[in-house]
Amino acid sequence: MAPVKVFGSAAFTNVARVLVCLEEVGAEYEIVDIDFHVREHKGPEHLARNPFGQVPAFQDGDLMLFQSRAISPYVLRKYKTSADDEAVNLLREGSPEESALVDAWLDVEALRYDPAMNSVFVQHRVVPALGGTPDEEVIGESVEKLREVLDVYEARLAKHRYLAGDFVSLADLSHFPEAHYFMEMPYAAVFDSYPRVRAWLEDIFSRPAVKKVVELMSKDFH
Repeated sequence: MAPVKVFGSAAFTNVARVLVCLEEVGAEYEIVDIDFHVREHKGPEHLARNPFGQVPAFQDGDLMLFQSRAISPYVLRKYKTSADDEAVNLLREGSPEESALVDAWLDVEALRYDPAMNSVFVQHRVVPALGGTPDEEVIGESVEKLREVLDVYEARLAKHRYLAGDFVSLADLSHFPEAHYFMEMPYAAVFDSYPRVRAWLEDIFSRPAVKKVVELMSKDFH
């Protein structure tokens, strides 16, 4: 079986979300870089893969997908071999109750956690790289929004080891790409007030699949 193709650098958090799923299930894959400097992402070839001109795009034989939050479950479903195998049961689809909880916390990550994290990253790293001045007011507002999310996480993790329950899931893994960059910024001190969240993140970052993707992210980012 030919390796699947992931179009886009691992430095992009949405690409990293897909890569960690591929690593978790042990699937063979090839990363095909898209050169943003020459606007390859807006060229006709890439637009045929992702009509919004973004990354990732994902190819599995004749199937072409875009949107990391659609690609990731596809990977986990395709390579799932046993409902009892934690490594490939990250969607918990054997249990309607557990899978619903995974979906709920995936929504929280996508709609509350990720926007706050990403806003800080853009202001702190992207804006200066483009010659601009970070908007500290935006950063402050985003950190406060993040605190609101972390308050909920801390309470949840007081009752369960992971967000959806006492089992690791895609809802947990989806948090690591933004956290990887955020922890390198001065605003990471916000996590000092949330010991359970910090321990949970350390648990996620200790996973071999996450370690591998973090290496790829760091290499491509620099």
